[in-house]
Amino acid sequence: MKRIYSLLVTLALVAPLAAPAQLGNLSEPHTPKSYIVYAESSQSVPAKHPAMLELHFRVLPGYHVNSHKPTESFLIPTALTLKPSTGVKAGEPIYPAGSTYSFAFDPKEKLSVYAGDFVVKIPVTASPGGRVMDGELRYQACNNAACFPPRTLTIKVPFTAK
Repeated sequence: MKRIYSLLVTLALVAPLAAPAQLGNLSEPHTPKSYIVYAESSQSVPAKHPAMLELHFRVLPGYHVNSHKPTESFLIPTALTLKPSTGVKAGEPIYPAGSTYSFAFDPKEKLSVYAGDFVVKIPVTASPGGRVMDGELRYQACNNAACFPPRTLTIKVPFTAK
C-alpha cells in the first residue's frame, strides 16, 4: 500500500511538469516563426532583355502586414532588398497597392496593408544561364489586437535567362 501511495504522489508531482512539455504551453498564444510565407519557384526570362520576375508571398491567416507605403509615418513598411548577383541587373521592386483596413476600435482610421496573397515584381536583365538572387523581405505583422516586432524573411529567387 505504501508503494502505491508513493507512486501516486510521484505521478501527482511529475505529471503537471510533463503535460506542458507534451502539449505545449496552452496559456500562451502561439507565435509563428514567420508571419509571411514565400513561395519560391524557378522562372525563365529572356537573356539580355528586360524582363519581370514575380515573387509570391502569403500572409498567414489572422494577420496583416503594413504595405510598402503605409498611411502613417510611424508604421514600418514592407520592403524587399536584393543583394547584387553576378550576371544580373535588378531594378527597384514594384509593390502592389495595399488594401484598406480599419480596426473596430477606430473605424475612421484607414491603414494600407497586405493580407492573404500578394506579389512583388522585380525588373531584371540577365546574362544567359541559371541565376539566383538572395534577398530579404522586412515587414511588421499585426493582428486585430496588436502589432508585433518587425521581422526579416530571407529569400532566394532562382531563375534561368535563356
